[in-house]
Amino acid sequence: MTSPLASLVELGTILWLDSVDPDLVEASKAYGATGATSNPIIVSNIVSSGGYGDELTRLLADDRLSTNEATWLLTDKIVAAAQQAFFPVWESTHGNDGYVSFEVDPLLEDPDNDLSHEERVAQYIELGTKWSSGHKNRMIKVPATPAGLDALEELAARGVPLNVTLIFTMRQYQVARDAIWRGAQRLDTLDQFKSVYSIFVSRVDAYTQKQISSLSPAAQGEVGIVNAKLIWKNNQEFWRSHPTPLSQQIVFASTGTKNPDDLPWKYLSALAGSDIQTNPPAVNEVAEQSGQTFSREVDQLPPLAVLEEIASKVDMQVLEDFLMAEGIKKFADPQKELQAVIESKRVALS
Repeated sequence: MTSPLASLVELGTILWLDSVDPDLVEASKAYGATGATSNPIIVSNIVSSGGYGDELTRLLADDRLSTNEATWLLTDKIVAAAQQAFFPVWESTHGNDGYVSFEVDPLLEDPDNDLSHEERVAQYIELGTKWSSGHKNRMIKVPATPAGLDALEELAARGVPLNVTLIFTMRQYQVARDAIWRGAQRLDTLDQFKSVYSIFVSRVDAYTQKQISSLSPAAQGEVGIVNAKLIWKNNQEFWRSHPTPLSQQIVFASTGTKNPDDLPWKYLSALAGSDIQTNPPAVNEVAEQSGQTFSREVDQLPPLAVLEEIASKVDMQVLEDFLMAEGIKKFADPQKELQAVIESKRVALS
């Protein structure tokens, strides 16, 4: 009998793990995961639980390194280990899969850091280039903020594989995609050109649940799914008319449910059948135990009346502004906490 996650993969869904914890990476490969993503929360959890303790001790013993430098060198080490685990996939797919995403410093967007727009753009380009160099199956995660979006063309032109994150709306996706495509035109060859676009799903539904209570029961809890499917469809159409050797894909992110009344595998099921799902370990675990046999739903939309209601009641620019502010904080705060954890270990060692 085909397991639930195996049935998902058989439909054409690519599974990436939303973690770079070494034990979870190995476990995820058993059910078909072929890549992974990283963020400050994930790295902080690894460090707090004692992972990479010897490596961290070695870094902190070097007085020439600041806590910030030690934090990023450790992050580099952790992500590189996950890359090694998935490198055979990258080789066998000739660069189409097997990636691990490395997030550029989220503190670039921290309101407490008084950086100009131009300084942020320059830092995204510099750091994205730096952390990509020498890594065949590493993607650089850049957020769809104004500065992040303005950095994408140059990064793509430098041959950096890109994962554009914190995308909530069609507008963000299209700006990101067009910028990356402009950059790709500056490459000598498109043979290794690779980009993915991470659409956050459950955060959209959590937003409408709190902010747009007037939505009908048929529409409430469906906005994130409809939004993701429409962006997926647009992405399919664009790259069909702009073919590239490697696939330029949507990543369905934020796939853990926020509403306790929802089935834990709600988003896995609703978006099954194409592109990439990057799922938290707990979501994959409960899905694997669900006994479900998934079927293709990624190209199925609700009735027209539901689509019209969503279009009339949900102001996507207001939604984007709210969720971007929230998202920047959710990425910046864990980075500060990670640095605090590492600083406390430095103090303890001294």
